[in-house]
Amino acid sequence: MTAITQGRARRIRPSANWILGSLLLGLVAAVVLGVLLPHPPEVFDAALVAHVTGMAAGYGAAVMLLIMSRAPVLERVVGADKLARWHGFAGPLVIGLAVAHTVMALVAWAEVRGGGLWSAWLEMSAWPGLVTATLGTGLFLVMGIASMRWIRRRLSYEMWHVFHLLGYLAVGLGFTHQLAGPALAGQRWLQIAWSLLYTYTFAVVLRYRVVQPLHQLWRHRLRVEQVVRESDDVVSVLMRGNHLDELRAEPGQFFRWRFLTLAHWRSAFPFSLSAPPSGHRLRITIKALGAGSRSMQDLRPGDLVLAEGPYGALTGRRRRRAKVLLIAGGVGITPMRTLFETLDLPGEDVTLIYRAPREADLVLKDELDEVAKRKRSRVIYLTGPSSDPANQLTAHSLHHLVGALRDHDIYLCASARLAAAVRESLLRSGFPRRQLHEERFAFGP
Repeated sequence: MTAITQGRARRIRPSANWILGSLLLGLVAAVVLGVLLPHPPEVFDAALVAHVTGMAAGYGAAVMLLIMSRAPVLERVVGADKLARWHGFAGPLVIGLAVAHTVMALVAWAEVRGGGLWSAWLEMSAWPGLVTATLGTGLFLVMGIASMRWIRRRLSYEMWHVFHLLGYLAVGLGFTHQLAGPALAGQRWLQIAWSLLYTYTFAVVLRYRVVQPLHQLWRHRLRVEQVVRESDDVVSVLMRGNHLDELRAEPGQFFRWRFLTLAHWRSAFPFSLSAPPSGHRLRITIKALGAGSRSMQDLRPGDLVLAEGPYGALTGRRRRRAKVLLIAGGVGITPMRTLFETLDLPGEDVTLIYRAPREADLVLKDELDEVAKRKRSRVIYLTGPSSDPANQLTAHSLHHLVGALRDHDIYLCASARLAAAVRESLLRSGFPRRQLHEERFAFGP
């Protein structure tokens, strides 16, 4: 490995931590500058709690939009899966802060006026932007309820996505009230700074979630060229377009694919490239795991494709060590297959372990064998019941198969259960977390 490659890889994780630290520092600044300095509290009362929670919720809402804006710098440095986890962790907190702000503001005004909460609400409803802010808080609650795990499992991706889009409307409805609220009223420079924060956030969202995909659709004119059946429930979709080298897609990355047919245009799903990208062709391989992915097996040549991306940081740039171990489970072979072919290492320093229930479930096996033969790399197939000790992927078994694990970077892509088991075993054995690379996906905004 060259020193340049090592240095580039080492900068990735500190950069992600730096971004997270900057966001948290911004939260502190929003509370301190917007509340404590203009309105020094003498006592800890309902009004102070309302101010603090309101500013924190307003800042948090902007950050939630920003981290899911699909801005390339965030996607490449932090990684789409980590951004989604940040969003999933902080989203309920922002909703809770917005609700707490509403309740405490009512309590504080009721105390001032000496009346009940209903009369306080009737008086406060005349304040600038308060009715729309209340409606926005209600939409936040609807979105939060739809995202609860036991409800989310019962919703289609399309319906869940519709509920999640309410977040944009909810944030917009609350903006006027934030500028006119007690924390910012009369603080012209703070109002300007707050307005710039929201202007920048919505500009980034518009740029990368609307304008960029439409530009790529027009520029690349990507269409389905061929659908190849790999097995009973797996197909590879080969697409052809113009100027695809401009995408600068890297092996291991993924796109969010939207096939513009009557049956598929509403859904965009993340699928990794299953072959190294070229200037004219891209390929993905899809396993029928649900209604959406199953319907994609009916795609036809000529279907127009909107591809958003590339996204993800599961690339060769993360490599730190002179050897690499790739671990794939099931259809998780897709990003591993591209890395297996393209990693710039001597063949003997790259090992691929591919786990599947049956030999018939080994997707792209012929291609893997050809790559292994050409590069003199090693591919190990583990098939059969998971109860068989020979098929268990633990730190001990991996050490037995490839040698000293600490000499390797390990790339992992498998089902949630298998990935969790491998991750837990490796970390429990003392394997460095910075040498384990993976991206975990579920429903994502």
